[in-house]
Amino acid sequence: MYTTEDKKYKGDEIMDVILKELMSRKPEIDKSLELLFKANMKITDWDVPEADDQQAAEVLLEMMQEKLNAIKADVVDGKYSNY
Repeated sequence: MYTTEDKKYKGDEIMDVILKELMSRKPEIDKSLELLFKANMKITDWDVPEADDQQAAEVLLEMMQEKLNAIKADVVDGKYSNY
């Protein structure tokens, strides 16, 4: 977890401001991800009541991770440099 004390960011005032702002919203971001996961689990349960919930959860996590990895690649490629 990143904090404003991370050595990686020390001395960089703009990064400190960005990090503080994002950290202030971290609970909201975490909750949004959790809600996305739970909503999709519920939809799966409605659509396929006999589904193995553990298996569905694992597949859903793989799908979410795949998208996070794609977003991360876009960040590395500079897609969000001037967002």
